[in-house]
Amino acid sequence: MTQLNQLEEPTSSEKPSIDPGSHYVDNKKFLAALIEYKSQIDHAKENNLPKPIVSNYLGECFLKIATHLSYKANFINYTYRDDMISDGIENCLVAVDKFDPSKSSNPFAYYTQIIYYAFVRRIQKEKKQQATKYRMLENVDLDQLMLHSDGNEDYVNHIIDLMRKQVDTIDPDRKEIKPKAKAKKNEQD
Repeated sequence: MTQLNQLEEPTSSEKPSIDPGSHYVDNKKFLAALIEYKSQIDHAKENNLPKPIVSNYLGECFLKIATHLSYKANFINYTYRDDMISDGIENCLVAVDKFDPSKSSNPFAYYTQIIYYAFVRRIQKEKKQQATKYRMLENVDLDQLMLHSDGNEDYVNHIIDLMRKQVDTIDPDRKEIKPKAKAKKNEQD
């Protein structure tokens, strides 16, 4: 039985024993699985075989790292958090064979950094798309919209109101979205 098979999920008859003080990714098992995968890659290269598929355990580790990193305060409130997690996992799969166990024995830190920067790139990309969307809203010709309304003036007026609300949330100097004003509490005593 190879070391990789030992790392697979337990069968239904076995109950996993999880130490409450343990981390969500066991760095030693993670390192062992990466070393095993690296040896499979080397074997495939020597024999001109296709690159082997990443084990379920490695995929679960990437998913757990990305998911838990997305709960950090600087990532939690984004609506596209699922896209961020997907980007992080994709980048880990691209870089799975680039981890060198001879240089470091901490794959958790290595892949956490990869996921972190994938999150940052996704946030930058989404902000650019959002700025483009708001520039388009600013440039909509309302007269043309009314001209081609074909009797749906109520619908067009509703669209125009929504667009005005969106444009009002843009800071014209910085071309960024203004933060929403917090509701004031009643100060009646």
